Amino acid sequence: MDLLYSIFIDPFVQMATAPDLLAQTLWEGLVGGMLYALIALGFVLIFKASGVFNFAQGIMVVFAALTLIGLHKLLVQNGVSNATAAAYLALLLTIGVMFVLAFAVERLVLRPLVNQPDIILFMATFGLTYFLIGFGELVFGGDPKIMITEDLRLPTGAITYKALGGLLSLQRLDIAAAVIAAIMVTTMAVFFSKTRIGRALRAVADSHKAALSVGISLEQIWVIVWFASGLVALVTGIMWGARSDVSFALEVIALKALPVLILGGFTSIPGAIVGGLIIGIGEKLAEFYWGPLIGGGTDSWFAYVLALVFLLFWPHGLFGEKIIERV
Repeated sequence: MDLLYSIFIDPFVQMATAPDLLAQTLWEGLVGGMLYALIALGFVLIFKASGVFNFAQGIMVVFAALTLIGLHKLLVQNGVSNATAAAYLALLLTIGVMFVLAFAVERLVLRPLVNQPDIILFMATFGLTYFLIGFGELVFGGDPKIMITEDLRLPTGAITYKALGGLLSLQRLDIAAAVIAAIMVTTMAVFFSKTRIGRALRAVADSHKAALSVGISLEQIWVIVWFASGLVALVTGIMWGARSDVSFALEVIALKALPVLILGGFTSIPGAIVGGLIIGIGEKLAEFYWGPLIGGGTDSWFAYVLALVFLLFWPHGLFGEKIIERV
C-alpha cells in the first residue's frame, strides 16, 4: 500500500505543496523539449523528401558542432586575433561545410539510389553515420570539446526571482536556446509549407517518379533539404554543446528525436514540436518526482517507454499521416 501511495499519490502531493519546484521542473522540461523538437525537425525534413528515416542526423549534430569549434581554433591560430570575429567567421565557414556535405550526399549517396527501396536508402544513412564518425575522429579527435559560448556572445548566468512561494532560476542560455529553437522551427515550418520548394518537397515525398515527370529536380530538392537539416544540426549542436560539451556521446541525445517522431508523426513539423515538448516535460517530471522512487536513471528510458505506449495506441503519431496500402 505504501508503494502505491509513493508512486501514484506522493508525487502529486509534492507538486501541489511546492509549486515553485514544479515550475522550475516544467521550465527545464520546456527548454529540453524545444531542443528535442529542433533535432526532430532535421529528421522530419529528410523523411518528407525521401520517405526514409535519416539515421545520420544525430552524428550530423556532433559533426557540425565539432566543425565550428575546429575552424574557430584554426582561425585563432592563424592570425585572427579577435575571438568573436573568429567565432562568427567560423560559423559562416561551417554553414559552407554543411552545404558541401549536403551536395556530396546528394551526388554520391542519393543520386545513385533513386527509386531504390526505402530500406536501401535507410542503410545508406547508416553508412553515412559511421563515415562521419570516423572522419570526425580523424580530423577533430575523440576528446570532448568545449563549445565557444563566450566567443559567440551567447548569454551566460541566470535570472533569479521570487515566485510561487520560492525562488525560480532561469539560465539565460536556456532562454536563448528556447527562443532560437522556436524561431527556427517556426521558420522552417512556414518555409516548407507555404513556398514552392515546400510543395515540391511534398511531391518528391509522395513519389520520386511522379515528381520527375512534372519537372521537379530531385537533385535540387535533396540538396536543399539536406542543407536545411545541416543548418538545424548546427544550431542544435551549438545549443546542446553550450549546455554541456561537444563529444560523440552527443549523438545518443540526438537520437532522442526518435521517440519525439513516434509521438508527433514522422511527416509533421507541428508534430515534432508537440512531441518534443511532451518528451522534454515528461522526462523532467519523471526524473524529478518518480526518479528517486525507482533509483534514478529515468531520463535514459522514459522517452522510449512513452513512445512504445504511443505505438500501441497511436501508431501513426498525433499528427502523422495514416498510410493506406491498396492491394
